Amino acid sequence: MSLLSRAYFHDEAAAFEHVESILWPQGPVCHHCGSMDKHYKLNGVRTKPSKKNPEGLERHGLYKCGACRSQFTVRMGTIFEETHLPLHKWLQAIHLMCSSKKGISAHQLHRVLECTYKTAWFLAHRIREAMRSDDFTPMGGNGKAVEVDETYIGRLAGMEKQKSSAAHKNVVLTLVERGGIARSFHIDSASVARVVPIVKANIAKESILMTDEARQYVTVGKTFAMHGSVEHSAKEYGRTEYVGAEKVKINTNTVEGYYSIFKRGMKGVYQHCAEHHLHRYLAEFDFRYSNRIALGIDDASRALNALVGAKGKRLTYRRPAEV
Repeated sequence: MSLLSRAYFHDEAAAFEHVESILWPQGPVCHHCGSMDKHYKLNGVRTKPSKKNPEGLERHGLYKCGACRSQFTVRMGTIFEETHLPLHKWLQAIHLMCSSKKGISAHQLHRVLECTYKTAWFLAHRIREAMRSDDFTPMGGNGKAVEVDETYIGRLAGMEKQKSSAAHKNVVLTLVERGGIARSFHIDSASVARVVPIVKANIAKESILMTDEARQYVTVGKTFAMHGSVEHSAKEYGRTEYVGAEKVKINTNTVEGYYSIFKRGMKGVYQHCAEHHLHRYLAEFDFRYSNRIALGIDDASRALNALVGAKGKRLTYRRPAEV
């Protein structure tokens, strides 16, 4: 049997049951009043007849709360709210985005899901919103190494005709814990004032900081248990040092490997990204990296983790740049 043969990828009723089991592990919860006790399922309810569907469509997963007398479904309060796309197609899209290492374009989604490009583009952004992590627990810890680096991608708005220079590009700062998660930030410059506060807030002081020779890390590096840096300008890409009896590898190969995947995806798959949407693409690549197979998370588990993140996150079409 193929993974794609699972019922919730093809049957709407099975799709609702699957999502309910993930988002409602203790049973249905009324979106309006929060009640978990008094509710009952409404079976056989259909939408109003239309030219396309003369008999209407069955409303799967519809409940009525006995406490506040309101109707609700598991889609309310999630990225699926107010969507016209069947839920089983949403699950297909989530699986495709979670299992594609470098991403999948909106054009490819619209062809596979047989929906409009506009729908595919919007649902992809809503799935990226579900992938966004709200956990800002300091990375690293005692004896753990966290690599930090910055890269430049795309062009700033209004700078399209300028000569190629880092000053005209979007700046991305990424922190990667070796053997752990990645956390990326879209910043306006790679200055000390912008980089240092992020490094201090997101990395535990007991960690080993790994960077290149960039000057913005010189002072902040002294606040950590150890600061190892490599001099790329002198063609130094790694070395080994001993801290007591322990051997420590000094390099930034892990974060550079992250950027390799990120840039291949952005240039080869997505090709263009508006500046105000870059943070969502970063959330997507961070999510897949932090839920990779090396950490014991396969495609199916990664899709489940993304589905868990769908709760409590809304992204409206009218103001996507402001959310």
